Amino acid sequence: MSGVNPQSCQVFSFKHPCPSELQHDFLWRTTHDLPERGRIGIFNRSYYEEVLIVRAHPGILRSEAIPDAPHHDKKVWNGRYRSIMDLEKHLHDNGTSIIRFFLHLSKDEPEKNWKISLADIEERKFWKRYMKAYEEGLDATSTHDAPRYVVPADDKENARLIVSQIILDTFEGLKMAYPKTSTKRRKELQSIRERLAK
Repeated sequence: MSGVNPQSCQVFSFKHPCPSELQHDFLWRTTHDLPERGRIGIFNRSYYEEVLIVRAHPGILRSEAIPDAPHHDKKVWNGRYRSIMDLEKHLHDNGTSIIRFFLHLSKDEPEKNWKISLADIEERKFWKRYMKAYEEGLDATSTHDAPRYVVPADDKENARLIVSQIILDTFEGLKMAYPKTSTKRRKELQSIRERLAK
């Protein structure tokens, strides 16, 4: 997004929920940071973590203070998928365009191994759980209103090109234009310019 005026962008990174965030429903903290109309909001991670990471680590769900939540029950996940789709449909119907990217890194060790931590090595033990959660989550929530793009990300340069093209195509699809003014308003503006020139 380096070519975009930073005044129109908001970037939010979501880490592990803090205790106060855990006292709200799983959509609360991201909904709180949705961009205003006319602005671009970039979420680094989002409410999707709640149907991905939480599925790989069910203990996290137990910490969310949900009364009588059946932590292993499929109803929990289906309910969350429905909540996500309902939210995104609501946003779309109210003029928000949503593009979702899943930057898919293969299990192969990345070339830049300075980015790997011991926590990443530990998480590899849950690879099958993650793949199942991603597959089910992507299948359950991909819609026309909020398309999901799975981008192969081992090749960072090509991944950036793919993401850039999708964003550009989305902007062009918005058919944005400067607002048109009436003849009466143009005359008013001309009168103001003439007064200012004096």
